Amino acid sequence: MATKITSKKTKKPAKKDTGTFRSKVSRFLFKAMLWFFGVSIFLVVLFKFVPVPFTPLMVIRTIENKLAGKENYYSHDWEPIENISLNLQKAVIASEDGTFLSHHGFDFTAMQKAYKNNERGRRIKGGSTISQQTAKNVFLWQGRSYLRKGLEAYFTILIELIWGKERIMEVYLNSIEMGNGIYGAQAATQHWYRKDAKSLTKIQAAGIAAILPNPRKYSATSSSSYINRRKDKIVRIMRHIGKINY
Repeated sequence: MATKITSKKTKKPAKKDTGTFRSKVSRFLFKAMLWFFGVSIFLVVLFKFVPVPFTPLMVIRTIENKLAGKENYYSHDWEPIENISLNLQKAVIASEDGTFLSHHGFDFTAMQKAYKNNERGRRIKGGSTISQQTAKNVFLWQGRSYLRKGLEAYFTILIELIWGKERIMEVYLNSIEMGNGIYGAQAATQHWYRKDAKSLTKIQAAGIAAILPNPRKYSATSSSSYINRRKDKIVRIMRHIGKINY
C-alpha cells in the first residue's frame, strides 16, 4: 500500500516582517502628524497673546554672519500695534499687500499675475500677502521648495483664523527684517530716523516700506533714485487707503 506524502507549507516570514515594518512606519507617521498639528496650533494660539521673541530668519542671519566672520548686530524691540504709527501700517499695505484688509490670507489675482510674469522671465515679487509673509517669518525658513510653500499656506490659514488681521499686522511689523540686523518697526525707526515708531511721518514710513524687498541692500535714508521713486508711489497709494478697520 502506497503512502501519500504531503509537503508541509513553509511560512513566509518576510511578508509578515514587511507588514510589521509598514505598520510601524504608518503608526510613526500618524503620531508625527498628530504632534505636528498639536504643536503648530499651540504655537499659533500662544503667539496670539505673547510677543514673538525671535524668528527663524534671525537665527539664520546670526549663523550666516558667524560663518562669514562678520560682526553680529541684532536689534529687535517689540511694540504693541497702538505704539506703531498708522502711517507705517498704511505704508506696508500700500507697498506689500493692497488687499490685506479684504482677503482671507491669499491674493489669488496677484499670485496668478506673478506666475505669468515669472513664466515670461520677468523678475517681480512673488505675490505673497502680508499674512503669508508673517507665517513664513515666524514659523518657517527661507526658500522656494514646495514643502515650505505648503507649510506656509497651512500656517497662513491658521493665523487668519486664530489671530485676525490686527494681530497679523502687529506681528508682521514687529518681526520682519527692516535693515541689516534690524527687526521690527521700533528698531527700524530708531535705526533710520532716531525716533519712536509711533511718530513716523508718511514719507518716513514710506521709506521703511520701500526697502522691504531687500532691506539689507537698500537704505531708507539717503536713498537711491529707485527707492525714492518707490517712496513717492507708496505715499500716493497711502492717500487712498483711508481709515484702517481691522
